[in-house]
Amino acid sequence: MQEYIWVKGIVLKQTPVGEYDRHICLLTRERGKVSAFARGARKPGNRLAAATNPFAYGDFRLYEGRNSYTLTESDIQNYFEELRMDYIGACYGMYFAEIADYYTRENNDEKEMMKLLYQSLRALCAASLPNPLVRVVFECKAIAVNGEFPGPPRDADLEESTVYTLQYIAASPVEKLYTFTVTETVLAQLQRVAAEYMKRFVDHHFKSLEVLQTLC
Repeated sequence: MQEYIWVKGIVLKQTPVGEYDRHICLLTRERGKVSAFARGARKPGNRLAAATNPFAYGDFRLYEGRNSYTLTESDIQNYFEELRMDYIGACYGMYFAEIADYYTRENNDEKEMMKLLYQSLRALCAASLPNPLVRVVFECKAIAVNGEFPGPPRDADLEESTVYTLQYIAASPVEKLYTFTVTETVLAQLQRVAAEYMKRFVDHHFKSLEVLQTLC
């Protein structure tokens, strides 16, 4: 008897397999990070084609095989089409997805990281929020979700607003993260702290960040 499960998730990445198939990496609410094959997803007009693109968010029906999952059906609530028409925004999104991929594991409770990624992609689509601000919020909160964020550095010459913002990012629910803007001075200080903490706590080469740095 075949075992099917429904999961709520977001596609982190996809790679071609064979002539017509795709292999996707999903960050899910129920199973953490999982990989699945999508048979025929690269065929023109295939019903799984759009659902296997990066950032696709919704419900995925998986067949649970002995050694792997197979995607059989989907109900996508958000494709983040805005990012597909914004190359720089898409690069930010791919960077966030790479960080989520780096941090998460199968069968772990990754609900907070999934919510963070989803809300951050939504923030990239908001014209009122500059992408560099969304990036530092995502980086700092990702470190906090992983239980490593040490708070504002004590030996840095930071404005009071910068210290408050860092504390707010670490303590606030993900749903309330992208509700503020900051001055250019505060943003520059946040960028400095985020860069320092990413190097200290993550120290990983992200391909999408390399691309992003050539664009911004």
